[in-house]
Amino acid sequence: MSLHRFANQKDLAAIVGIYNSTIASRQVTADLEEISVESRQSWFLEHSPARRPLWVIEIDQEQGRQIVGWMSFSDFKKRAAYDGTVEVSIYLDPGARGKGWGSYCLKLAESYAPQIGVHTLLGYIFGHNTPSLRLFDKFQFQQWARMPGIAILDGIERDLIIVGKRLKANSP
Repeated sequence: MSLHRFANQKDLAAIVGIYNSTIASRQVTADLEEISVESRQSWFLEHSPARRPLWVIEIDQEQGRQIVGWMSFSDFKKRAAYDGTVEVSIYLDPGARGKGWGSYCLKLAESYAPQIGVHTLLGYIFGHNTPSLRLFDKFQFQQWARMPGIAILDGIERDLIIVGKRLKANSP
């Protein structure tokens, strides 16, 4: 059985651990060194179910529930006119990758967004991160921008692709 729920303070260490598991690949984040739980505290507090949710994805294991991933909505820009636009971030534990959890998360994102007035979803993805680009493409996100060579990862210039999807507006 799988479950998503809103993250709580006790989940922050697992969230950071999953995030840190992606750094060495140089495919997912522009952080070059692991981050600490303390350094993510203010980021964590910026999330709330009513405005910018942060979910954890759990599965049942013999030893109880285990967090295998997380997804968040973050501000695109902190200006009122952009309140309906969010950046979607999805991070999965190494053992959970390639098992459909990314699709699970994007379905959740698309169904939840209208409930909090979000009409536009964005993804920021490195150009060499083929699995993530395929995932967002599967959900009909379109490439809205390509920022060539914007990141330097181990001496290699990497492009940042911004994908976006405008959700159908709610009927009045």
